[in-house]
Amino acid sequence: MRFAISREGVPTTCGKRYDDGRHRIFLPGCHGVEHSSTPSDPKALPMVEHWFSTVQVTVLPKGNRNGTPPRSRGGVFTYISVGGYHIGMDSQRPVAVFDIDGTVFRSSLLIELVDRLILRDVFPENAHSYYAKAQEEWLNRQAEYEPYIKKVVHAFAKHLKGVPYGDVADVAGEVIEEMRHRTYRYTRDLITELKTKDYFLLAVSHSPKFIVDGFCYELGFDKSYGTFYETGASNRFTGEIVDEHLIMNKSTILRRAVEKENLTLKGSVGVGDTESDASMLALVDDPIAFNPNRGLYRHAKKHLWKIIVERKDVIYEI
Repeated sequence: MRFAISREGVPTTCGKRYDDGRHRIFLPGCHGVEHSSTPSDPKALPMVEHWFSTVQVTVLPKGNRNGTPPRSRGGVFTYISVGGYHIGMDSQRPVAVFDIDGTVFRSSLLIELVDRLILRDVFPENAHSYYAKAQEEWLNRQAEYEPYIKKVVHAFAKHLKGVPYGDVADVAGEVIEEMRHRTYRYTRDLITELKTKDYFLLAVSHSPKFIVDGFCYELGFDKSYGTFYETGASNRFTGEIVDEHLIMNKSTILRRAVEKENLTLKGSVGVGDTESDASMLALVDDPIAFNPNRGLYRHAKKHLWKIIVERKDVIYEI
């Protein structure tokens, strides 16, 4: 990742222009440490250009009034003196990983998307018949959720084939705009808290990536993973899933993200609601089973994980 400051103090990567005598440095994602100072001669800021593989950078003039850099929340700062300025680098940020459907979003992005695609005539009306019985049984507590969501997944893949990407993306945008605030209070507040503590917010979901990305962007996540449905040369969906074996193993995705984004599992947090999240939660320091189904509840009890339940306006730990 490239980081540069011009004589006018304008970072060439994500950042704010020097316009009031203050230096503000942000790296991609804009969640880096910020330090500001007012030099006696703003034009004297020298050209500094380096390549860094780190996530956070702060610029401190030599001889600042307290003589000490700000503390790092994510790792250990290393300082390099260049052209009269100290370049501070925070090597790693702790990760907080969340499942989305039923954990952050109070429904399923895929279910809401399929229902809306039928409503907008992108999918035929009889697409609902494929999962209607399973839906009714689940709503009546006569069957588990898993058979229902599997039917929805199959209906989606079957009717997606040949549909232009733009048609589906437009409907996904509608769903995101309408439902972006339909979140659980516990996880919504936890996301806000962890963001202020400079955690790297990661989402891993089995819903389609194009709707997961948009929904998670609205919530301030740094990165999101979802099921990637393939499109062909004409930009129409083929109905195939790319690297399905990877997205179905959430622990693999978490490990990949930690390595790719230079994160740390030290102090990490994870939140999920079903047994498909168990392998992911097993990797973090602070695993949280939130409104867990029976499978995850048993697993969490066995391993002494925190179990949180939110019902109406009450949040409590079991």
